[in-house]
Amino acid sequence: MNRRTFLSLSSAAALSRTSFAAPSAITKRERMLGWLAGQTTPNYTPAAFFLHFGNDYKAGSAATKRHLEYFRHTDMDFLKIQFEQTYSRQEFLRTPADWAKLKLAKLDFYEPLLQTVRELVKAEKKNSLILMTLYSPFMCAGQCAADDVLLRHLEENPEAVKKGLEILTESQLLFVRACIKEGIDGFYTSTQGSEAKRFSSPAIFSKYVKPFDLVSMKEMATVCPFNILHVCDYVAPYANYDAVYDYPGHVVNCNVKLSDRQISGQDVTKLFKRPFMGGMDRHGMIGTGTPAQVEAEIRKVVKSAPRQFMLGADCTVDATTNWDRLRHAISVAHQVGA
Repeated sequence: MNRRTFLSLSSAAALSRTSFAAPSAITKRERMLGWLAGQTTPNYTPAAFFLHFGNDYKAGSAATKRHLEYFRHTDMDFLKIQFEQTYSRQEFLRTPADWAKLKLAKLDFYEPLLQTVRELVKAEKKNSLILMTLYSPFMCAGQCAADDVLLRHLEENPEAVKKGLEILTESQLLFVRACIKEGIDGFYTSTQGSEAKRFSSPAIFSKYVKPFDLVSMKEMATVCPFNILHVCDYVAPYANYDAVYDYPGHVVNCNVKLSDRQISGQDVTKLFKRPFMGGMDRHGMIGTGTPAQVEAEIRKVVKSAPRQFMLGADCTVDATTNWDRLRHAISVAHQVGA
């Protein structure tokens, strides 16, 4: 099936539940675009797991090679680029007013990672969707200063910290636009800040974190065909996801375990009004179970999942996780359907 034929069929059947005849008849790229349009393959659940590759593979051609090795070894359904061009600690950030002194990071700061983007797009875009990981401006601020310092400054004088968040957002937007220009298909956008008890008042998140999250998200929503919203609970659990239901993103990836209860994948889809990616605890069976236990867990997760579902972890799995273990998990998902 060529691309023109596929797009024609997708347009005509976007609201239908038409199923593809065989996974091998199309590319990963076509399959995932079809999946997003509501088309599913019988007895096939898309899947992807992510991990960090270490200091030797953060950017440039070394990162390109490592990403391709991992992607092809695990047979995951799209390629996600890890964002490793992080900010270093800014020791001058001692008072809220100091955030206005942040230096704007321009494209030369991101160039090593943009090289990886260009190389991966050239190598794999014709066959697979290429997504870039993106941390929120608030999370980048947490790289510039220790987390406790950032939170204290936002509690003391959020208007002053806002100046720094504006600078970080402007820099992020330069990077997002450059990635889009280089051919990225979408972003895996990570948000934090609305966790249970993260701030003394939810108003701090809604007024000083959320608006900066949305700047790049809204930009990519207008041009990218496949974006994933990741609600990250790496720092702390969430009581609910009320603050981020309206965030852009074609798919949502989050933990079904909240601070006081557990919800289902069906619940996530209903609450966010979009497909759900997840189902596997990054600290659980995926990293410790036997092959038989992992398979049983995946079949259980998929059986109770929404029809339009992608298997994954609730966040990045441990960097030491054996790639064969993840390949096995993905192969199991590719043999079962919701």
